[in-house]
Amino acid sequence: MCCVRGRLMIEYIQKNSADIRREPVEVKDFCKEFASIDEVYVDKVDVSQPVIIAEIAPGRYNLIDGNHRMEKARRMGLVSLMAYKMDVEQHMKFLTDKKAYVAYRILE
Repeated sequence: MCCVRGRLMIEYIQKNSADIRREPVEVKDFCKEFASIDEVYVDKVDVSQPVIIAEIAPGRYNLIDGNHRMEKARRMGLVSLMAYKMDVEQHMKFLTDKKAYVAYRILE
């Protein structure tokens, strides 16, 4: 995720925490391999910090922020991590426009 967009999402979640669901998600439900993982950074991440997942289709979520935490959790043998679950409307605020969101869903 882009660093600027990531910071904006985190700020949004902090300001709207009552509106964002926070619940455990199973590690096995997310990618088992990431395109690029900084091995040094994996060792430093705090898996107690929630990842961010966003609904991309009804009942289907993608990991938006927290690839390193998810990878560390997998390596540690953790079953679940806490996650902020953004619904479609919340996630769309961080995409360029609705057309971009529709295109994003088609790529998935």
